[in-house]
Amino acid sequence: MIPNPYDVLVYIALTAFPGNSPDHDIQNPQTKLTQGFNGYAVKYSPFFDSRIAVSASANFGLVGNGRLFVLGLTANGIMAEKCFDTQDSLYDVAWSEAHESQLVVACGDGSVKLFDISVETFPVQSWQEHKREVYAVSWNQISKDTFASSSWDGTIKVWSPVRPSSILTLPTHSCTYSTAFSPHSPSILSSVTSDSHLRIFDLRTPASSSNHLVNFIPIHGSPSLKPSPVGSNRTFPPSECLTHDWNKYRDTVIATAGVDQIIRTFDIRNPKAGPIALLNGHEYAVRKLAWSPHLSDVLLSASYDMTCRVWSDGTAMGQQATPPSMGGGEGRELGRMDTHTEFVTGVDWCLFGAEGWCASCAWDERLCVWDARGVMGP
Repeated sequence: MIPNPYDVLVYIALTAFPGNSPDHDIQNPQTKLTQGFNGYAVKYSPFFDSRIAVSASANFGLVGNGRLFVLGLTANGIMAEKCFDTQDSLYDVAWSEAHESQLVVACGDGSVKLFDISVETFPVQSWQEHKREVYAVSWNQISKDTFASSSWDGTIKVWSPVRPSSILTLPTHSCTYSTAFSPHSPSILSSVTSDSHLRIFDLRTPASSSNHLVNFIPIHGSPSLKPSPVGSNRTFPPSECLTHDWNKYRDTVIATAGVDQIIRTFDIRNPKAGPIALLNGHEYAVRKLAWSPHLSDVLLSASYDMTCRVWSDGTAMGQQATPPSMGGGEGRELGRMDTHTEFVTGVDWCLFGAEGWCASCAWDERLCVWDARGVMGP
């Protein structure tokens, strides 16, 4: 039994250790229950396969406190290693790529806070520059010494954990729900916004009037696909884009998703071509995407329809995406996990061990650790 205030509702598929069960059965989980905080984001540690962070908010993030959970996967289940409370909601979390015990969170009061799990109670650093809610944070996986935040105030800020103020501010002029450093370059940063555009920034370029913006891609433009189950001749009215992620193997491929329920993949080498794949199936808005760190064509999604779904974008391991002119885009759903009973808001893959282990969190106050191979069809 985990004592208060470190209790966290945890939903464990099989055992706490990835790969311990060969049959990948996710129908008979162990459970630990508590009330009070609704999950918003989950991230595996880049250093340990047995450590997960969850950012959560009271009252569904509308009003009240936030709580950051640092959880350990043990032979006895998932145990809370550390818990930090904040005065406002927490919407996202990112582990430091340079320090195994540090992580940064996005706060509803416009602040960005850095916590160290070796320090009690309070953040080791806090920055208050954004004017509205901070909705996403992303650590630079290449240089490892900077991270970015994006906010509803229409800006992206780049930070160093050792500096008292931001290094750089990039305007988007639109509510920015998601920002991410490329996992292939220390200087390339992306974002998706409420104005239905994918922006690519290259920090190596002169700032000038473009503020490092090198690509401005309409997400709901006409797709360049041959006929598919979604229909290549359909037009899509602009709608808010809530999430995106970089492919871990193909350095020019990005997936986006949002309110219109469709997952799209883009090749930023040809920004005018439209999406190269359309993945349709979710019944409500898609809140989070994560490309697999093990398979180049597989990605995971979390949706307000209370499901997590595993997809293939239609490309094979180690191959480049089919060019739009040749009719790429034959992606498909591989399977789904529908254990959650509320909006699913966060998903992440384990970097280590067997290739299918992942975690999800939702407004039902549950963290699920499960094996995607258990839901994937042949």
